[in-house]
Amino acid sequence: MQGLVVAAYGKRYEVEVENKQRISCVTRGKKTDLACGDIVKIKLTDKAEGVVESSQPRKSLLYRSNAFKSKILASNVTQIVIVLAMQPSFYEALLNRCLVAAEAAQIKPLIVLNKCDLTDADDAKIKLQLYQDLGYQVLHLSAKQDIATLRPFLTNHQSVLVGQSGMGKSTIINALLPNQNVRTQVMSEALDSGKHTTTAAHLYHLDSSSSLIDSPGLQEFGLNHLSQQDLELAFREFRPYLGKCRFNNCKHSHEPDCAVINAVKAGKISSLRLGFYQDLTQELSI
Repeated sequence: MQGLVVAAYGKRYEVEVENKQRISCVTRGKKTDLACGDIVKIKLTDKAEGVVESSQPRKSLLYRSNAFKSKILASNVTQIVIVLAMQPSFYEALLNRCLVAAEAAQIKPLIVLNKCDLTDADDAKIKLQLYQDLGYQVLHLSAKQDIATLRPFLTNHQSVLVGQSGMGKSTIINALLPNQNVRTQVMSEALDSGKHTTTAAHLYHLDSSSSLIDSPGLQEFGLNHLSQQDLELAFREFRPYLGKCRFNNCKHSHEPDCAVINAVKAGKISSLRLGFYQDLTQELSI
């Protein structure tokens, strides 16, 4: 029996089969690397329980990693929706990590600035102008007031929502699918951070050709699986200058005649973005 993984709870998965029935499944042995969006074959062990026998090759895979382990966020997605807001404050470094992951996985990113009804939205809009200038789509949204502007961007996509806790991912899903009754979270103003609400990834059908995967709130996004070439190519504005440095193994940090650093000095690349790149190369020791 073939099905779609629509929820991932650690070592247990919810698989939706052809008649929309949900089967609670485990995997054989120690294999626990399935994710929402995977297409799997299962064998029933009871009326609503089963075992995953195999999974189909993935068309795309979004995951994060540190020096010790990796965490799959979603598979077979065609779009990453990076949700930001002013309250709690969003980390620009985390935004850049999400964009790097999207570029490396060749998945289309969409940046959504939520809670634009708040009075201090202008500063965040100015900050995001840098990314619009790089060609990234930035959408201003007030999910509690009107979700209509987001809907066209989700059509014919299997999208995954990523972002810090408290950015409004659950609110967005509630607005898109009010009958799903996704639990929203109370934002802690004192700590300027959101409290985790989504503890497992869930896939929701928007229509027959569009779906949305809600992932747990991120406080970090490790990229240890990337090489230096992966990383520098993921900064799209670097690409015209790669291969033009004096040294073949240039890390674009301090080397003489570095084409990327020269482009920063000429105002063609943002010094902020170069700083994010240099922080990542230092973290990954590449």
